[in-house]
Amino acid sequence: MIQTIHSSVKGRARYKVKELYRSPSLKSYLERSLANNPEITYVSANPLTSNILVLFHQINSNKIKFLIEKAVLNFQKNPEFTQIEKLTDFQKSRQSVVNAKEQNRENWHLMAAAKVIDAFNTSKSGLSDESARVNLHEYGLNILSQIETRSDLSILIDQFKSLPVALLGVAAAISVFTGGVVDAVVIMGVVGLNAAIGYFTESQSERIIQSLKNQEQTSTWVIRESQQTEIPTENVVLGDILILKPGSYVPADARLIEADNLSVDESALTGESIPVTKNTASLTTQDVPLGDRLNMTYKGTLVTGGQGLAVVVATGKFTEMGKIQQLVGEAKTTETPLEKQLDEVGGQLVLIGMGICGLVFGLGLLRGYGLVQMLKSSISLAVAAVPEGLPTIATTTLALGIRNMRKNKVLVRSLSAVEALGSVQTICLDKTGTITENKMSVVEILTDTRHIRVSNGEFIADKENINLYTSDELLKLIHVVVLCNESEVIKQSDGEYVVTGSATENALIYIAISAGVDVIELRQKYLLVQTNLRSENRNIMSTIHETCDRHKLVAVKGNPAEVIQICRSWMKNGQVMPLTEEDRRAIEIENDRLASKALRVLAVAYSYLDECEDRGTRGRGETAIKGDADRFSQSSSSRPPVIEDDLIWLGLIGMADPIRKGAKQLIGDFHQAGIDTVMITGDQSPTAYAIAKELDLSRDLQLEILDSTDLNNLTPETLAALSDKVDVFARISPSNKLQIVQALQAAGKVVAMTGDGINDAPALKAAQVGVAMGKGGTDVAREVADIVLEDDRLETMMIAVSRGRTIYNNIRKSVHFLLATNMSEIMVMTTATALGLGEPLNAIQLLWLNLVTDIFPGLSLAMEAPEPDILSQPPRNPHEPIIKNSDFGRITFESATISVSCLAAYGYAMSRYGIGPQASTIAFMSLTSGQLLHTFSCRSEKHSIFSQEKLPNNPYFNAAIIGSFGIQILAIAVPQLRSLLKIAPISFVDGAVIGGSALLPLLVNESTK
Repeated sequence: MIQTIHSSVKGRARYKVKELYRSPSLKSYLERSLANNPEITYVSANPLTSNILVLFHQINSNKIKFLIEKAVLNFQKNPEFTQIEKLTDFQKSRQSVVNAKEQNRENWHLMAAAKVIDAFNTSKSGLSDESARVNLHEYGLNILSQIETRSDLSILIDQFKSLPVALLGVAAAISVFTGGVVDAVVIMGVVGLNAAIGYFTESQSERIIQSLKNQEQTSTWVIRESQQTEIPTENVVLGDILILKPGSYVPADARLIEADNLSVDESALTGESIPVTKNTASLTTQDVPLGDRLNMTYKGTLVTGGQGLAVVVATGKFTEMGKIQQLVGEAKTTETPLEKQLDEVGGQLVLIGMGICGLVFGLGLLRGYGLVQMLKSSISLAVAAVPEGLPTIATTTLALGIRNMRKNKVLVRSLSAVEALGSVQTICLDKTGTITENKMSVVEILTDTRHIRVSNGEFIADKENINLYTSDELLKLIHVVVLCNESEVIKQSDGEYVVTGSATENALIYIAISAGVDVIELRQKYLLVQTNLRSENRNIMSTIHETCDRHKLVAVKGNPAEVIQICRSWMKNGQVMPLTEEDRRAIEIENDRLASKALRVLAVAYSYLDECEDRGTRGRGETAIKGDADRFSQSSSSRPPVIEDDLIWLGLIGMADPIRKGAKQLIGDFHQAGIDTVMITGDQSPTAYAIAKELDLSRDLQLEILDSTDLNNLTPETLAALSDKVDVFARISPSNKLQIVQALQAAGKVVAMTGDGINDAPALKAAQVGVAMGKGGTDVAREVADIVLEDDRLETMMIAVSRGRTIYNNIRKSVHFLLATNMSEIMVMTTATALGLGEPLNAIQLLWLNLVTDIFPGLSLAMEAPEPDILSQPPRNPHEPIIKNSDFGRITFESATISVSCLAAYGYAMSRYGIGPQASTIAFMSLTSGQLLHTFSCRSEKHSIFSQEKLPNNPYFNAAIIGSFGIQILAIAVPQLRSLLKIAPISFVDGAVIGGSALLPLLVNESTK
């Protein structure tokens, strides 16, 4: 069966071919047969996802679908395919098992546990060692393919991938060919400097990010031949029976066959912040999201509570995590606006340089100059047309941006990522672990009629702090949740607590610790006698504890609707009072109120038992009960234990995955900076809506939310049209995240994506800027992200946005300066050649001039201080060129003033000394000085250096100008340099002419602002 996934893009279509799954031979056959069609230009089939991508022309997508169907049928008739008939009986048996697995590869959750066990020829006693070896040989190791990282060689090669660098390389080669070895050395020195800066910065960032990788769990407990065995995780095979215990990572995708109060944190895979309680019941609906497959566990998720057994149904690259890595491989990185624009400027300069070379070369030959002489002059002019400092300035400026980011614990993988954040128009924020902390926290408590808000360990009611030890019902509630709790608590020598358990139960322990309760001493005072865990049909947990007066305390917590049914009294104003129907309704209303705020709500109650009375008697306080511990029911029973009756109600506890500190302010800062914010989460719509409301996520305060069930029914065109109108996407899968990012990009947006989980990786890679968490994030997310927040502080992104915008503005100033000065060189050389005035500058002087006037002055402009309102301006239009059409008129005017002034000085020198080294020296010194002074004019587009409004001090600028003039003086003073540059001595009058020629263009250009 062939299914069209999308065909909306002209000349491009993607199809799902069921038969392609795990069939490398069909992959090869499809690619080979379809590529023979002249109307098909590209075919890529993927046996992991069953997808096939086809690029074509002069043919429609339906015809492509027909060709694929025909190719599949032909393959199935092929003798290679029918070789199964020649297999041995054992091989046929194995093949039938494989076929069953292939047919049900995504439907294990629909099958009964017993049928899954049979499908893999295993049992609860586990595989035999022989079967495990066969499976390991047949399906391979349980490892994921490594995400390709940038090697040192690829980072180095990337530094040379630009047209200007290519042109300089060609110029150097021609220089060597024509005898200009020194010229070639200088040219390649510039290229090498640029490459060294870029390579050092990017490789250092890559190493730091790679050092953040976590060590994976290396061993796993399984049952083999009826024995519990610890094996290397990579040796887990299909059919293995996994032993799941708290604190262990699930090593492979598996179908549960036993579950005893088992809970699993799947946030890294699904985005759900709350651990999921698992069971073994078969599901009836086929299209069930991963987060709702309660009878499945998946590779990379964490067991947080209970225990269970599961049969492995997928390993390695065939797991859900493996499929996501495949999506990462298919996602393509997108060039940033600066990369595109610098490439465009470089390409234009190459074309201009080639055109001018040809023009000057032709004019020189017509004037009667020698062929070799004109070839050298043309090469020199081509070099002058390409600002050698442009790549160096852009690279160094971005490298300095990376250095500044590192000081703020922001690791940047590539130079362009800093600039790209400055042009971001929409930022997609993953909720779990990014906006929120991905850990539960108590935020609200309801006792009798009092609402208590919990913030930073403080209890606040009616805007006043409550002392825990002056509120009897609140103190009892805190004590009960500490006792009725499976989390392990250890106090270290430094006084810090280490709490190990599920996120929910850990949150209850932490709130007690922050309130000053010594939880270890409390548990020692009330020794645990018995635990009655939750079960499939009973969402209540209770524990029994010895007290110092021979009573037994029963501590209870659980589902509010179930707990309220077994309470007869409640604590009110420090007294035990009867619980009336009116009181029950009020509690139910409060429970609904807390749930509507997307909180996880638990009810808390207690009672006392006594060892001295008849076993059937239950009561509070001094009520007695006789019997042994065995009279109490166990958690596996669906019948409620008799102790969970006639309880005293204490209150409700509301918990949430807390929003990171500063997240709401950050959203406001994004909006002020003109950046749209979109939240993407795997949570249910009500939870997502409540958090978005709290964050003020929508700029117009009108929240729009879209559920994945609606998303899956949209065409790519419709999704692109809707994408910039939606504020929240809920119940989103990894492929959905990728769809959303690509839809926003299709709508013309520059997109940043933040995330920390495996499920975020494809979207992180596809976005112009992927931002991952460094401490709490997964290795997969960090490996594909452009930026890693080392301390997980999301607000540092605003620093990156500010830095990006400033870098762009400053690079724009530098490019303006470079184009104006290099154009002046072209004007001087072209005019002199056309008028037959000889060569004002020789080839080595042109190279020297560009080195002195381009790199350091241009770099100092790129280090100007940020404008005060940089974060109050909207993002720039990514389609706007770095040099706008209106800029070219200004640049031409500035170049003309410098050129005319230089030619005037050259004319003076020719009239006094004739054409020769003396005239060339005056032209060289005049043009160099004029270009250096022009740097002052390029510091601001609007403000003149003579205006009353002073520009902010830039110490780098002052150092660059003074240093560049110093280097130019050295060229005159040092004999070796003087000889290399062919500089002649100059008189005092010559110096005055040079000074006047350099100063005049600055005065003219500044007066026109």
